Amino acid sequence: MTTVKAGDIVHIHYKGTLTDGSVFDSSEGRDPLSFTVGSGQIIPGLDKALPGMQVGEDKTVTIPAEEAYGPVNPAARQAVPRNQFPPEIPLEVGTQLQVQTQGGQIMPVVIDTVEDDHVVLDANHPLAGKDLTFAFSVVAIG
Repeated sequence: MTTVKAGDIVHIHYKGTLTDGSVFDSSEGRDPLSFTVGSGQIIPGLDKALPGMQVGEDKTVTIPAEEAYGPVNPAARQAVPRNQFPPEIPLEVGTQLQVQTQGGQIMPVVIDTVEDDHVVLDANHPLAGKDLTFAFSVVAIG
């Protein structure tokens, strides 16, 4: 029987959970996730778990933050003077915004802290710093 190897296009169904058991993503009710193994299209820890698996095989892996979305980067948090925000933008913790970098790129951020004189924006991936568990099965290869 064929086993998964680097360069193969695989199709998997998966459920991703945090250490507390809460689900952060799942392919349930959707088409399987398709990608090329070893191409960097998915997080490294999940990519490394696939080689050697066969169609129909199930696996559960716990992936440390370093092999998922990385550690929380303090440099990705920035305090912005409150008066630089238009009045129509709700300054509430958890509000998602898009900002434009000096290079012109659009970057998603979340309001982390709101103070009297400034607002702290966080550009870290929402799953940065978190260990993740994936339960997945190989649906097809190729």
